[in-house]
Amino acid sequence: MNGRTVLQRFPAGGPRGSWPAEEFAQARRLEGLAAEVVMDIATDMFLVIVRSADTVDVAA
Repeated sequence: MNGRTVLQRFPAGGPRGSWPAEEFAQARRLEGLAAEVVMDIATDMFLVIVRSADTVDVAA
């Protein structure tokens, strides 16, 4: 899937919006993973992903 791993999926139509996905991603970051939340428009889901090392954008 283009150099990323989906850790968890959350419905975008949930009553708390992206909060559950953001909370899950934060917990993974505390474990040392570079987790981030993205929106998958096609499935109307928030995805918590980790990008592979070769696809990480290092420009700051």
